[in-house]
Amino acid sequence: MNRKLRMGMVGGGTDAFIGAIHRLAALMDNQIELVCGCFSVNPEISKQSGKLYYLPENRVYSTYQEMFEKEALLPEGDRMDFVSIVTPNFVHFAPAMMALDNGFNVVLDKPITFTLDEALQLKEKIEETGLTFALTHTYSGYPAVKHGKQMIAEGQLGKIRKVYVEYPQGWLSSKLEDTGNAQASWRTDPKRSGKAGSMGDIGTHAHHLAEYMTGLKVTELCAELNVFVPNRLLDDDGAALLRFNNGAKGVLMATQIAAGEENALRIRIYGDKGGLDWEQMEPNTLIFKKLGEPTQILRVGTSMASDIAAHNTRTPGGHPEGYLEAFANIYRNFSQTVRARANGEKPSAENLDFPGVEDGIRGMQFIDTVVSAGYNDEMKWVKFGDTIE
Repeated sequence: MNRKLRMGMVGGGTDAFIGAIHRLAALMDNQIELVCGCFSVNPEISKQSGKLYYLPENRVYSTYQEMFEKEALLPEGDRMDFVSIVTPNFVHFAPAMMALDNGFNVVLDKPITFTLDEALQLKEKIEETGLTFALTHTYSGYPAVKHGKQMIAEGQLGKIRKVYVEYPQGWLSSKLEDTGNAQASWRTDPKRSGKAGSMGDIGTHAHHLAEYMTGLKVTELCAELNVFVPNRLLDDDGAALLRFNNGAKGVLMATQIAAGEENALRIRIYGDKGGLDWEQMEPNTLIFKKLGEPTQILRVGTSMASDIAAHNTRTPGGHPEGYLEAFANIYRNFSQTVRARANGEKPSAENLDFPGVEDGIRGMQFIDTVVSAGYNDEMKWVKFGDTIE
C-alpha cells in the first residue's frame, strides 16, 4: 500500500462534540484522508456536514448501514479502509460489528460498548476477521505518559507499591441535562450512556491510565458512588480503592461535580525506589522523585530520550504537545499498523502501541465492578469483573 488510508466516519457531524477532534487528529500526519461518512442520525445534518467537509454527495450517507453496504461494493481503489465511530455509547457496538463484517478496520471512541457482553462479542469478531481495531483512550497517547511507562518497565521505580489516579471535572455541578445541553443529556441518561455516569465517562480513563503506565492489572476494588445533583440518574462522583496483581494498592477518584475544575487528570505512581507524577493539564512535564536523590523534572523534547517517547513526540522542546497530538499518535500508530499488515509486513512495537479491544474489555469490567461495589452499603471488596448479587 503506497497511498493515504481512506477513512469513513459514523457520527462527527457539524453539531457533534468530539468529531472535529478525531478529524484533526486523523489528518495531522498526512497519512489519512476522509472520503465518506454518515455524520448524524439526522440525514439533513449528515448531508450538510458532508458539504462542509468537501465530500462528493454520493459518499455522504443517511445511515451507517447504507454506508457500509455501498462502500463494500466499491472497488478496492475507491472504498474506505477504516471507519472512525464517534457516537454516544449506545451506538458503538452495532456499527463496529457491521464495519468488521464488511471488511473495514475500526477506530472506536471509548468506552468500547454499552455492555461487557457486547465488548466480548466484538473481540470474537475482531479475532474472526483479523482486522485492526483501535480504542481512543487518548491519555495513553501523550509522550510523557509513554516515557513513564517505559521507566516503570525498566525498573527505575523498583517494585510498584502505590498508585493514585484522579480525574476531577466540574462541568456537571448543576443539572445541565435539563437545559438542552446535548452532551449532558446523553451522558447522564442510562439508556444512552450505560450503567455508569462519571465512572463510565472519565473513571474508565483513569483506570486505563493506571494499568497502561504500570503494566499491572486491577484484581479487586472497593468503591463508593454518589449522585450529588438531585434527581440525576447516574453517578456524578465516585472513588475506589484498588488492589493490583503484584500486591500494589491504589486510589482512584473520578468526579464531574468538582466546581471550577476543567480536566485535571493526574497520576502518581510510587515504587520502592522512586515515584512519578504526571498531570494532563501540564502534559509536557513528568516529575521523577528518586529515593535519596534530588527531584528530576523531565521534559518532552529535551530530557525524555526513550525510543517510545521520541516516536510519539512532534514538537521541539519547550513547545506545547497536547491533546490533539495525543489523539493523533493513536491514529498514526493505528494507520501505520494497518499499512504494514496490508503490505504483508510485521508492524513495529512502536506502531502497535495503541489501545485495543482488550483495553476496552478491561474498561467494561471496571464499569461493571465499580458500579456493583459502589452501590453496596457494606463496602465489600469485589473481584474485578464480578458483581454482587
